[in-house]
Amino acid sequence: MSRTTKLLHPYIGQKSGVCGETSIIKGTRIRVIDIVIEYELLGFSPDEILEAHPHLRLEQIHDALSYYYENRKAIDKEMQTKLKDIEKFQKEYEPKLR
Repeated sequence: MSRTTKLLHPYIGQKSGVCGETSIIKGTRIRVIDIVIEYELLGFSPDEILEAHPHLRLEQIHDALSYYYENRKAIDKEMQTKLKDIEKFQKEYEPKLR
């Protein structure tokens, strides 16, 4: 397989919403980015992710991670955008919540 060959991801789909299009695990509301955060940032193993989301199957989790590694640049950009949105929201509403 050459480096430019794209893999098929039978468990991954696209969903359009208020915040644009995002990659999800088909048949669920779980975003690929959610799995990536649990795996990359929180250090969960695929089995631990499965325990946290018992409605998923292990092959769906592995496909989400494979999809991430194949599309890392775009998904990392999406994560950075969402983190900036969260920071903006916190700055704007934190004083009102106190």
